[in-house]
Amino acid sequence: MTSFPSAPLLLRGLIVWAAGIFITAAPLPAAAELDFFPRLQTSLPKSFPDNAHGGLSVTELTPPPELPLTIDLTLHQTDLWDRLRNGFAMTNLNDDLVLHYQQWYMNRPEALRRMIERSRPYLHHIVEALEERGMPSELALLPMVESSFNPMAHSPAAASGLWQFIPATGKRFNLEQNWWQDERRDVLASTTAALDYLQTIYDMHGDWHLALASYNWGEGAVKRAIEKNEARGLPTDYPNLTMPKETRHYVPKLQALKNIIGNPQTFAHLNLPFIPNRAYLATVAAAKPMDVKTAARLANMTQDEFRHLNPSHNRPIIKPNTPVVLPADRVDTFKENLASHGSALTQWQAYAVKSAERLGEIASRFGISTNDLAQANGLPGNVRLAAGSKLLVPGSGDNPESLQRLLHSDASPAIIQPEPKARGKKQLRSKTGKTKNTAQGSRTPSKGKPSARSGKTEKPAAKSPAKASKKRR
Repeated sequence: MTSFPSAPLLLRGLIVWAAGIFITAAPLPAAAELDFFPRLQTSLPKSFPDNAHGGLSVTELTPPPELPLTIDLTLHQTDLWDRLRNGFAMTNLNDDLVLHYQQWYMNRPEALRRMIERSRPYLHHIVEALEERGMPSELALLPMVESSFNPMAHSPAAASGLWQFIPATGKRFNLEQNWWQDERRDVLASTTAALDYLQTIYDMHGDWHLALASYNWGEGAVKRAIEKNEARGLPTDYPNLTMPKETRHYVPKLQALKNIIGNPQTFAHLNLPFIPNRAYLATVAAAKPMDVKTAARLANMTQDEFRHLNPSHNRPIIKPNTPVVLPADRVDTFKENLASHGSALTQWQAYAVKSAERLGEIASRFGISTNDLAQANGLPGNVRLAAGSKLLVPGSGDNPESLQRLLHSDASPAIIQPEPKARGKKQLRSKTGKTKNTAQGSRTPSKGKPSARSGKTEKPAAKSPAKASKKRR
């Protein structure tokens, strides 16, 4: 015999079923729509373009989950992004600014792809260096915030390179900055210095968000902001400190990139480039000075490709025993071509200026344009050089001794001589004790008539030359 549910139970089931249909069909209330922080409304449109126009709808991503402190790094991964995600270890930040920058990047997928493509040669090296130190792997994304992974980036505050070191901080962390080379732009050296600096300021604060604020603003400034909050009994974490706008937006930018890259579905939806989990860079050095052009040719690379990996060289010559950064698969080619290279490795030589002359005169003598010679020597243009100046000029490479002496100098060997002043009026005393005006074409202007030189009205000359001479003294 078939049994039927009791009436009260059946009634409750019908009520639950009807409520479910109502909730599904009901539109979201206006309060549930994404409402950007008021100060951000001027920089973002009310609605984003649809996919047909290359944009994306507003989507809030869940921050990547916190991972355990120990990660098995022996597992081989073919995707560098998976390796990067497995090393995320910083506390997640979740606020309106993070959402703002998350949408800012997501609605510019082409720009994001270009930035990731620029990171391709460097990212594996940075991730590996972070793992060796036990540092959070999301720090590998920091050059995206600092320089968009452009090793030649230069800011108005004189910060330079992938990690945007200012000169003083670069010197503090042993980055050479001289006439020949600026290691702030050296990919390997600047990465070592940046991780040293980040670890130092993390040890100071014990918090990665405060360490990042210090990297952007300066550890002294962050320390004073913490002390002010402590004196007022206020929290001293990153969200509660008073700081400049740039620093306030700094960590949210990194968190936004972490959220996008840490979400495989979003990563795939944006069609972001795959990067294999293998070493891209290797170094090799030559015992003799070598032209940048020659080094590129030995590695079967264009000069632009070579400079992209070796942007730190200020001059067209690489000093002896200086590590040259190459793609790992070009090292053997470089070594073989170097061993079989019979001619000189450099086509530049040293030239000593014997008497003051302009750079353009020297350039024409050696068959090079003034602009190219100025660029090769780090000079501002067709300047006048003093006797004793030394320059790099085109040559055959047959006089290595003079070039060797120049290679030992870290400062610019060129001495710019000030331009001679325009000849003015000279007063010479004659045998009779009277003064004579010897300036050419310097007639005394009449009263009330403007001077051709100054455009100002001059007074008539004094009647007594002796009195006029006395006033000038």
